[in-house]
Amino acid sequence: MSETFKTRGHRPPYRRAMNTSYDTPSGGTSENPAQSPAHHSPDPSPNRSVPTVTPRVDMVGFVTADLPASLAFYRRLGIDVPPDAEGPHVEATLPGGVRVAWDTEEMMRSLAPEWTPPTGSPRMVLAFHCGTPAGVDALYAELTSARPTAAERPPWDAPWGQRYAVVRDPDGIPVDLFAPLTEPTDEAPATEPPPVS
Repeated sequence: MSETFKTRGHRPPYRRAMNTSYDTPSGGTSENPAQSPAHHSPDPSPNRSVPTVTPRVDMVGFVTADLPASLAFYRRLGIDVPPDAEGPHVEATLPGGVRVAWDTEEMMRSLAPEWTPPTGSPRMVLAFHCGTPAGVDALYAELTSARPTAAERPPWDAPWGQRYAVVRDPDGIPVDLFAPLTEPTDEAPATEPPPVS
């Protein structure tokens, strides 16, 4: 072999039309690995380890036009937003570990200049358990008295067994307030019909 190609990291060029062979440690020859189709193929073994990913909900995010008003609204609904929180990005962690985040519209435009506020009917709604039917009525009255534009649908007894009301947050996102109409019982539900006498 020419001394020119003994430098580390280099090898002699070859012509694809030639049946070029290389010396093996045993003294025989083998096919040029660069010409072998398997040389560049991924491992076809069916036993290759594939990681299993189990996603979990980690954060619910809002884009708001009025950050202080939005934070005050959700504080009243029980989200523990830090009192000194300031924009353009604010986060609060719920008891179960899920985060709630707020970004200003200016922040969104800095990340995606083409972003525009959504229009039309919303595709998302939040629901807050108010404990009792009286709690639904009281919270609805408080929120709509403080900001009349929050009123969406006054409390009613829903056919699915809950006292229900709907308000709007400062950005127009619908927020449901609810509580069961009857107190839950500790009795286990019947698993089979009673015997016929």
